[in-house]
Amino acid sequence: MINLKHFIIMVFITGCTGNYLTAQKKVVMILSAAQAISLNEGEKSRQTGVFLNEFYLAYHSLQQQGYKVDFATPMAQTPNIDKESTEDKYWKDNTELKAQAMAFITRDSAFLNPKSLKYVLEHQNHYIGLVIPGGQGLMVDLAYDKHIPEILKQFAQDQKPTGLICHAPSLLTTIAKHENPYKGYKVSAVSPIEEFVIERFIMKGKPEVRKIGKRLRKHGLKYRSGLPKANFAIKDRNLVTSQNPFSSSAFSKLYKQALMEYQDRH
Repeated sequence: MINLKHFIIMVFITGCTGNYLTAQKKVVMILSAAQAISLNEGEKSRQTGVFLNEFYLAYHSLQQQGYKVDFATPMAQTPNIDKESTEDKYWKDNTELKAQAMAFITRDSAFLNPKSLKYVLEHQNHYIGLVIPGGQGLMVDLAYDKHIPEILKQFAQDQKPTGLICHAPSLLTTIAKHENPYKGYKVSAVSPIEEFVIERFIMKGKPEVRKIGKRLRKHGLKYRSGLPKANFAIKDRNLVTSQNPFSSSAFSKLYKQALMEYQDRH
């Protein structure tokens, strides 16, 4: 028979190991739930949300690698998808994955019932990585949510892989410059030319938060971008950033590398 002391030790070890193994394979994706964005100082508004391929292609890559993915939004609201991102031009050779993505966002229980950002902040030890896909929606809600800078700082403190796609690197500017752990890091984000095209020909208006590369530089980050529509991403230590909806394969390759490096250290 096992005595009480040995039983307690076994329970403790098994419990800790179980939590560690769970954290080893779990990533959290933070998504926007915004539905509209104000343009031209409130003169007009446009439907917005998460860019579908930036979200789903990153998610699919993580799934293929065997990671469990949790979703989180402000106040645990159901994420909203930018209708523009369902256009075939953003999917190139991924038409089959587009069909999967369209089905996923209407059927997946975890996606439709996300966790709150408060939960992520309180349970960040459950995750080994963070991914925030782009889309103009995050400029409406995530950029003003008090939990975002705290979550980013926590993941940075533990050197956990943090992936920010297209517009999402702008969230690094929500952290005060004097305490920003990513100061001096190399980053990418939507390029000035791409911003011009989006504002002039797609949204036909200017949002409040724009000129992202310039904002990143002002906060002490080393911003770079490739050509318009380039498959371009940058990895600097635990931080992986990418430029646009066409950068999915570059992003996923570098984020996979960051995850493997983190697990090798732990």
